[in-house]
Amino acid sequence: MSAATAVDAAPPPKGKKKLIIIIAAALVVVLGGAGAAVMMMKKGQADAEASAEAEDAQPAKKAVAKRDPKAVPVFVPLDPFTVNLADRNADRYAQLAVTLELEDATLEPQLKIYMPAIRNNILLAIADRTAGELMARDGKEQLAQRIARETSRALGFEVPTEEELAEEAAAADDEEAPRKKKRRKAAPDLPVRAVHFSNFIIQ
Repeated sequence: MSAATAVDAAPPPKGKKKLIIIIAAALVVVLGGAGAAVMMMKKGQADAEASAEAEDAQPAKKAVAKRDPKAVPVFVPLDPFTVNLADRNADRYAQLAVTLELEDATLEPQLKIYMPAIRNNILLAIADRTAGELMARDGKEQLAQRIARETSRALGFEVPTEEELAEEAAAADDEEAPRKKKRRKAAPDLPVRAVHFSNFIIQ
């Protein structure tokens, strides 16, 4: 009787060991899955940050990219402009001959279709400048950029306003509060690559 009792008492510890092993294995699987999930989340966050940095770096790369020497530029000369300037103390006017350099040759027919709107926008862009502003080299360069934007706007392209450009420039110069800065939008690709002056007279 005592031997039978000893034999019957032995199996329960083996069953408990198996149960403990099963529970331990289940815990290992659960903890392993949780660890893998955490690693995947961290990896996804790192990939998102890397792609955001790449997007921010794209405009800079675009800005320093050189033109393809094999690509033939497309120049479209416009009829000369004679515009009264914004000087209040004297009657001053500017005579300008402008040539647009296009990014794509297929835009030339479209440019001719929208020419009335383009000339209107360019005239308005010149008319609110003073002779003093246009005499300086910086003033001429700013006018060229403005003409490129106004031409693109007349063609139906979405172009930031001068106020938006000024806000972005102010945000870029504000180094004291980098966390408050909003991520700058990538500069839009404009159809006008450059604006060239073949004549620039102010009287």
